[in-house]
Amino acid sequence: MKSIKELYRIGTGPSSSHTMGPRKAAEEFISRYPDRPKYIVTLYGSLAATGKGHLTDVALEDVFKATGAEVEIVWKPDIFLPYHPNALSFTAIDRNGSASEPWTVYSVGGGAIEEDGMNTLQTPDIYDMNSMTEIMEYCEQTGRCYWEYVEQCEGPEIWDYLKEVWEAMRQAVERGLSKEGRLPGPLNLRRKAAAYHVKAEGFRDNLRNRGLTFAYALAVSEENASGGRIVTAPTCGSCGVVPGALYHIWKSREFPEQIMLRALATAGLVGNIVKQNASISGAEVGCQGEVGVACAMAAAAACQLFGGSPAQIEYAAEMGLEHHLGMTCDPVCGLVQIPCIERNAYAAARALDANIYATFTDGNHRVSFDKLIKVMKQTGHDLPSLYKETATGGLAAEM
Repeated sequence: MKSIKELYRIGTGPSSSHTMGPRKAAEEFISRYPDRPKYIVTLYGSLAATGKGHLTDVALEDVFKATGAEVEIVWKPDIFLPYHPNALSFTAIDRNGSASEPWTVYSVGGGAIEEDGMNTLQTPDIYDMNSMTEIMEYCEQTGRCYWEYVEQCEGPEIWDYLKEVWEAMRQAVERGLSKEGRLPGPLNLRRKAAAYHVKAEGFRDNLRNRGLTFAYALAVSEENASGGRIVTAPTCGSCGVVPGALYHIWKSREFPEQIMLRALATAGLVGNIVKQNASISGAEVGCQGEVGVACAMAAAAACQLFGGSPAQIEYAAEMGLEHHLGMTCDPVCGLVQIPCIERNAYAAARALDANIYATFTDGNHRVSFDKLIKVMKQTGHDLPSLYKETATGGLAAEM
């Protein structure tokens, strides 16, 4: 597995696969063919079907126009290339009108770009174990925690990076809570985080805790929907779950920063395992790979914060993902708003419930997290494409 730095990416919304990934690919292509007066970008499949709602064209135009070049975007939503539903191809046109060889890449989720199954950044694998079972058994045998295994593989410098991630998450929550009004786009959706926060403060105990969790997750997701600065966890579309749950725990329990960073390391490890063995792309496996995985990450982090054993943490992660199996990705109008924003809020609360459930047990259970990942991958592949980020099925067809 690669570094969790590639899972936690700090950037702007609303979509890691539709804006962050294509932007990175465009920058790479320009570095290969600099100083060309014109570039042509062809979007295929899911990337084309929901690209306008996800601001893919805006992200690409920003990159090319910054160089003074003209860019032509071609939309081909009915053509799906075999490797991944999110495909795009680049061509450079020189001053004589000659075209370069096309460069086709795939935006596979979380801001990552691959070319024929190979990560174009050529980053090394740094984890020697790729399954949750292996890592859990290693931790139980050595007395280590999951975060210690992360540090062992990543090096001590990972804490500086996770400090940036935690700061970006906190800022996204606090910015989102301070804003009101409508979100951009034709749905005219009103921001809810500030209102939820005020209402939650009027309740006591359990209702207050649940309401605050909703508010914090909504705040980040609304920031993402408006193109604000967020952290992929594991994607932009699911970026509210982990900070929503962890910000509430941090505010209510006053955990030291280093403890929160360790929880983020554990959450990142869980997300990385799914990314390695299945997918975190809504276009490939549906929303179970985004919000479902985010719920698993948040559940594992919460369980660690409250003293869970390696087995209990694994169980919390399994529960967080299991109860999102089969969830479709069906954004209305191709926007990361309905049902995405509410799903983030609900999943943040569900992650805290998964932690509570797991801590009532000794950690033993029948379905391992690794088995669940295999089931999630197969379920995602069995879903028809209209339920995987195409904005043509499910809720998207009814609105």
